Amino acid sequence: MIIAKTPINNTCKENEILNQFLSLDNKKILELGCGRAQITRLIASEGQGRIVTATEVDKVQHQKNIQVGDLPNVNFIFAGSQNLPFEDNSFDIILLFKSLHHVPINMMDDAMNEIARVLRPSGKVYISEPIFSGDFNEILRLFHDEEIVRKAAFNAIVKSTKNRKLKSLKQLFFNTKRVYKTFSEFQELIINVTHNDHKLSNKLMTIVKQKFMLHMTEDGAKFLSPIRVDLLTK
Repeated sequence: MIIAKTPINNTCKENEILNQFLSLDNKKILELGCGRAQITRLIASEGQGRIVTATEVDKVQHQKNIQVGDLPNVNFIFAGSQNLPFEDNSFDIILLFKSLHHVPINMMDDAMNEIARVLRPSGKVYISEPIFSGDFNEILRLFHDEEIVRKAAFNAIVKSTKNRKLKSLKQLFFNTKRVYKTFSEFQELIINVTHNDHKLSNKLMTIVKQKFMLHMTEDGAKFLSPIRVDLLTK
């Protein structure tokens, strides 16, 4: 297992990778750290027979999620990955989209143990994590450096395979496109997220904006973000 790969030639949307390597129809699916539930919506709205449970630890975002009224096959739960309120062997598929590195480092092993516990035999775990490289990462790290937590997340995955809680099936690497029409949109979606308390000084905000604007085109600021996927089973 490797934490990164270069070059990465495949550029696509995350759901294309997901649908290529996992069969989600007629499955009980657990998404951990669903955020604004954008991918949750895609998963629940496609295919057939999909029963989705989506967890979130950000209270502000969770309150927004439970107001969603048009996804009858989704149950939004307030819970952390390190302490899941589900019985053993409850889910066929467990999904983490860029959320494992948000688990406190001292709880990542607990999270992986919980994932193994609630996964059914022969079930699949799909963990996507951002790779610490690329132009977008260079801007992000100016005010939120995730190098340590991303390494810790990878190490927790590797540890779960070494202690035979889970088994690695495949690693996948691809780029996703990020487009922000304005710096204000970037500020709203990245700097002002409710699950982090980013407090930028005026000087630092100016530096971040300058770096961001170097990528601005007529169609917005465009970035390619490298992603690693670890596909696991029990």
